[in-house]
Amino acid sequence: MEELYKTYFTDVYKYLTAISGDRQIAEELTQDTFFKALQKIGGFRGECSIRVWLCQIAKNAWFDYLRKHKRIVPEDENRESESVRDMALDFEQRETALRIHRILHEMQEPYKEVFSLRVFGELSFREIGTLFGKTESWARTTFLRAKRKIWEVMENEDHM
Repeated sequence: MEELYKTYFTDVYKYLTAISGDRQIAEELTQDTFFKALQKIGGFRGECSIRVWLCQIAKNAWFDYLRKHKRIVPEDENRESESVRDMALDFEQRETALRIHRILHEMQEPYKEVFSLRVFGELSFREIGTLFGKTESWARTTFLRAKRKIWEVMENEDHM
């Protein structure tokens, strides 16, 4: 757990600073995130990178903080689009953004374009499907595959 803390503390802290706008709250929630991660590490299934898993725990800690302090929690906190927002917040971290852009540059079409249209262009799956002359379901599946490919490359790079 100490290795996880050393490796991912900065990423989790920057993420929480970005969504909370408060360094003191981010520091407190970062500690809480790693405490919760320690309790839940046995439930980590490896379906995403450790960094993404920790940021999910951090996001939930932020929502818990908002509830506890009677602040407004976004209505759509459980929607699929949340992962797109999380990814967009991750992009605020310059290092991650550069890595993702480099991976995208090497990615094959249509994955590269669908991912870019969804994340950077903020188009709906319906709009993306229409652009390609395909269905909304095709756009959603293609986006999810592109996202999975990006995380796989990032995870592989992290293990090198």
